[in-house]
Amino acid sequence: MDPALDPHTALALLEWQIELGATEAIGETPVNRYEAVPPARPAVAVPRAPAMAEDAPSFGAVDPVEVARMAAAATGDLGALRDAMAAYDHCELRKGAKSLVFSDGNPAACVMVIGEAPGRDEDIQGKPFVGRAGQLLDRMFACIGLDRASPDPRHALYITNVLPWRPPQNRDPEPAEVAMMLPFLKRHVDLANPGILILMGNHSCGALLGRKGITRLRGNWAQALGRPALPMFHPAYLLRNPHAKREAWHDLLMLQARLRGAP
Repeated sequence: MDPALDPHTALALLEWQIELGATEAIGETPVNRYEAVPPARPAVAVPRAPAMAEDAPSFGAVDPVEVARMAAAATGDLGALRDAMAAYDHCELRKGAKSLVFSDGNPAACVMVIGEAPGRDEDIQGKPFVGRAGQLLDRMFACIGLDRASPDPRHALYITNVLPWRPPQNRDPEPAEVAMMLPFLKRHVDLANPGILILMGNHSCGALLGRKGITRLRGNWAQALGRPALPMFHPAYLLRNPHAKREAWHDLLMLQARLRGAP
């Protein structure tokens, strides 16, 4: 105790400290606990529990393209392929779409038309090319004797799209969306096994030819998925640009000549 403090003052200070909770005498000099280094504790060996499933190494996020490839490869017919696409939940487009638009027409048709993506009418009805563009498509191919309703494969059409779900506000398909749905489209072509592919529009050409620029590509035969492929203007483009119907008619005559076996 400081000799300068009288007993009454010292007792008052002691009572004040007790009220503050200082009830133990630790040492003669104060210690700054923020600077004090705690003594090291001896290491204790803790036995490791048996390995569990959650201890397995992580290989990162799921690859939606690989999931699509595996799902498509496991299908043996068109019905199974449609079911696999309906069960595929990695494409965000399905959340805003009313319907999965799979196909229309005769699956045995020699000619398979591949469009870009469903629009509003297609989303409502669940079939490709049923709006104004679809009606024009039907009239175009009817001029050379092809009809989606024909039971005769030589005169029938089979129609699908690169994307089975409608993009919001009919925007263009995004590269990631095309990439994850492409394995399903390739399997679709394998199962239908058409003799000729018609690539309707820029995005169909980009997906299956790896090239865009429909004004340069149209009217020129190419190869896609091991089959003859003819790029053509999309009917929606023709509705906006009627002057291009002349080129579309030329392409239809090219298709007709090919079907008739002309050199």
